[in-house]
Amino acid sequence: MNDRVIVLAGATGDLGGRIGAALARRGAEVRAIVRPGTPAKARGRLEGQGITLVESGYDAVTLRAACEGAGCIVSALNGLEAVMLGQQGTLLEAAVAVGVPRFIPSDFSLDYTRTRPGENRNMDLRRRFRARLDAAPIRATSVLNGAFSTVLTEDAPILLPKIGRVMHWGEAGQVLDFTTKDDVADFTAEAALDAEAPRDLRIAGGSASAREIARLATEVSDWHYRTLRAGGIGRLGLAIRAARAFDRSGDAVFPAWQGMQYLRDMMSGRGQLDPLDKARYGKSDWTGIRAMIAEVV
Repeated sequence: MNDRVIVLAGATGDLGGRIGAALARRGAEVRAIVRPGTPAKARGRLEGQGITLVESGYDAVTLRAACEGAGCIVSALNGLEAVMLGQQGTLLEAAVAVGVPRFIPSDFSLDYTRTRPGENRNMDLRRRFRARLDAAPIRATSVLNGAFSTVLTEDAPILLPKIGRVMHWGEAGQVLDFTTKDDVADFTAEAALDAEAPRDLRIAGGSASAREIARLATEVSDWHYRTLRAGGIGRLGLAIRAARAFDRSGDAVFPAWQGMQYLRDMMSGRGQLDPLDKARYGKSDWTGIRAMIAEVV
């Protein structure tokens, strides 16, 4: 077993690719699991960073071979039950079978350990995998990062530059946590190389309430931003049920109602990160909330 050998699942995805690059910059020996049929362009991008590719259809035999001798598995897989429990579960079994000491699951999210079961589909999948991971003879570390900065204007929009508003449900003073994908990748790479990393690491590049986001957006733009209260948390729950009832997106990982579920966990305060562990590895170049806002207004 070599602590500098890291097996990375989901390396061809956005976050996974950033984690692979961050590990390579730190001199880790990265083995990226790629599925058969992965486009040559994606393969070349990883190989160009010095990353070794290991082909697997997420079957037990090839995953065990990929994990042999590794110090840590990092999963950046993204999907629904077949991926988050099925493929990630098979990866966990392979890691345990060959004696890999550590596993970082694809938990990158708000603090789902403090949210209500049954109220957020994607967080419930993480919760179910967590129980399985904690029962396995392997050391686990979850990186919890609040919302990616894209949630500000894209995935579940809060900041509305076209009308100069910051939308919120519930109280305008509730603090919300955001982290850029590059900062998550950097921190995760450090955690993967840290044999003493704890069970949970909570990080946020920047934290601010809707009221504070409006103030910062006003300062860095030509608009005067104001908050826009869409309703209380209870009303958001009703809107989620209605959106889900009429949803025709099939098996989409992030349909509109899923984004609304995420907003509920953020704006109710249940998913807030506390305390923060961002000082653990001495990282000083975090992208703060002001810089995130400046990029989009």
